[in-house]
Amino acid sequence: VHPQHWPEDLDYAGKNVVVIVSGATAITLVPSLAQAAKHVTMLQRSPTYVISRPAKSRVANFMRRLLPDTWAYHLTRWRHRMVQHVFYRRTRTHPLQVKDFLLKDVRKKLGPDFDIDKHFTPRYNPWDERLCLIPDDDLFNVLNSGEASVVTDTIETFTETGIELSSGEHLDADIIVTATGLNLTLLGDMAINIDGDPVEFAKRWTYKGVGLSGVPNLVTTFGYLNASWTLRADLIGKWICRLINHMDETGMRQATPTVRPEDEDMEPQPHFGEFTSGYLQRIMHLMPKQGAHPPWTNPQNYVLERKIFLKGPIDDGHMVFSHPAEAEVAMKVAAE
Repeated sequence: VHPQHWPEDLDYAGKNVVVIVSGATAITLVPSLAQAAKHVTMLQRSPTYVISRPAKSRVANFMRRLLPDTWAYHLTRWRHRMVQHVFYRRTRTHPLQVKDFLLKDVRKKLGPDFDIDKHFTPRYNPWDERLCLIPDDDLFNVLNSGEASVVTDTIETFTETGIELSSGEHLDADIIVTATGLNLTLLGDMAINIDGDPVEFAKRWTYKGVGLSGVPNLVTTFGYLNASWTLRADLIGKWICRLINHMDETGMRQATPTVRPEDEDMEPQPHFGEFTSGYLQRIMHLMPKQGAHPPWTNPQNYVLERKIFLKGPIDDGHMVFSHPAEAEVAMKVAAE
């Protein structure tokens, strides 16, 4: 079974289930499947960093009792933004300190007999790949109860009754769930052409992480890899409105991110910087390039991008505005 094509009639009650890989999908599935399955095994090639948090915010509920809902909402949203931003920056500046903090929490939840080093200590630093959130300790609870288990190994082969591992161990499985990641697509696999010529994203520079050099009137929305909610989509939406209003006010029809001659020798950087997740690495060769300086970068930084998208100039010297129809009329008049 692949999670993105889950059969509605799948009966896993009383069955042995193996969920391959330990990312966000697996961590969500294992506690849910364990409610009815005979046993669930999370089989991972390598561990993922995890953190447990309450599914309902005590701070938010406390503020709602004291303040009007609108105030409580905005204060809660602000708090979540700041906590997430500060925590992520800490992973960049003090990765070992954050690693110790995360593993200490896991040891507290699973106890001294659980092999944390083997099953929950990744080979990379926190947020080099995405951090997985466990709501209300649900994964830890099913591991402690014995309803689920974690195995860290590689697959030698599938058998008629399960999976044979490289270590020689055999996992019995009635159902195998391949939560091995997804294949990202760019713009929903739309074919983008300019006057009939196809646009190759990998040969373009990213403009503020939303546009492409030389491609007019195209804005894409891609969120933060370190914040799985609508923070960046909200900012981009407001920036698009600012852009369209500016074009209406100036009578322009096209807005084209344009690399200046002095910027053409920029050293290209990967679109997502230092993130190493497999599903990103698989499409990195298709993604536009980052440059050496704004606006040809994709900073993945909410605090910085609030200034860029909400306050930064629309006509910044890199976005070229034009009205092709008027230019064409002027050329005809000149020719006559």
